[in-house]
Amino acid sequence: MHKERPSILVFGVGSLQKSIIIRAQEAGLFVVGIDPVADAFCRNDVDAFEIVGGQDFEGTCAVVEKYGINAIITAATDKPLVMMARIAEKYDFPFFSIETAKWSTDKSLMKQRFAEGGIRCAKSCLIRSINELTDIQYPVIVKPRDNSGSRGVKLCTNEEELDSSIKEALQVSHLNSVLVEEFIEGPEYSIESMHHEGKTEVIQFTEKTTTPFPYNVELGHKQPALLTDDQKEEIEDIICKVANCMGFTNCPSHTELKINERGIFIIETSPRLGGDYITSVLTPLSTGINMEKQLLKIALGKKLAEDSCHHVQASGVCFLSLPQGTIKAIDSSINTVKSWSGIYDFEFSLQEGDIINPITSSLNRYGHFIASAKDRNSLDRLMKDYSEKISKMITI
Repeated sequence: MHKERPSILVFGVGSLQKSIIIRAQEAGLFVVGIDPVADAFCRNDVDAFEIVGGQDFEGTCAVVEKYGINAIITAATDKPLVMMARIAEKYDFPFFSIETAKWSTDKSLMKQRFAEGGIRCAKSCLIRSINELTDIQYPVIVKPRDNSGSRGVKLCTNEEELDSSIKEALQVSHLNSVLVEEFIEGPEYSIESMHHEGKTEVIQFTEKTTTPFPYNVELGHKQPALLTDDQKEEIEDIICKVANCMGFTNCPSHTELKINERGIFIIETSPRLGGDYITSVLTPLSTGINMEKQLLKIALGKKLAEDSCHHVQASGVCFLSLPQGTIKAIDSSINTVKSWSGIYDFEFSLQEGDIINPITSSLNRYGHFIASAKDRNSLDRLMKDYSEKISKMITI
């Protein structure tokens, strides 16, 4: 019976939560999953599954009480954070405040917190239609206030593009306005951190690769990022300021930023584990620190071990990017990729006859491989070589 072991409630039972579900089961927990979707990807991977709407507070409370839940958790998604904070407040689970959850899931409120905390970020305005803009300097970025995974995010270079992009962003938002931001030049990074008992620790610096504009979808991540010691020190100070102004506690954080000659600009942040295998796979491979295990301890009210971030090796994920067209043939040798030296994982979801469309969000990527190597130079060479080899196996 589940009463013989602590029970944990996982918010969201999609593919992004698979790793944290496995980690919770390895820790000997009875894992209950809730999701508004009846055929959720990991519904058969949890010990108990309940269909609960994302806004159904009473329904969520009923699940907590039915299974005697001892802790709550999620991974790689912002959507349930406000509900989780409400549940945590009612049942006294370790978590951050409802205010923090609201600031973290509305990019407009997040910008206000950054301004109050003296954190450098892109200038922005909140609008419902292009008619509300009077003074604008292109290019600009349009993004929904309440979505993630690059959905609805687009670069605009003129009024026509801006008008259509505002309408597109509103279609993937539950709110009636969107953010229009100045475009910040420079390479993009994400910072993986933990916040517990008044302390903030940066665990890893991740370097990003994205699709060409107008979309800005993540096509790859590498750890450790090639940053100077001075840059890392400045980033660590900024992350502490972000944590303070956002009220991060009892949580990890995934913060995105850009660096250029003007300085370091925070793009956005969230008090959760990063997706795209960043914290579930890459960070343990590159640092030896498992942030999922740390989060489980926090959720259960346990103290964290005195682990300190240290370099183990380099790791990276590459999301495949192929020319548009129809797949004519796939070389059977693609089935050997998982056995290649340095490969940790490989997936390719398309078949002969499938059409390859442009990648416009993280939802329509179609394959990836994860690799590790002794250092960044070796990883860069390996990933470039493997990406080219895999692409040659697919005839478009």
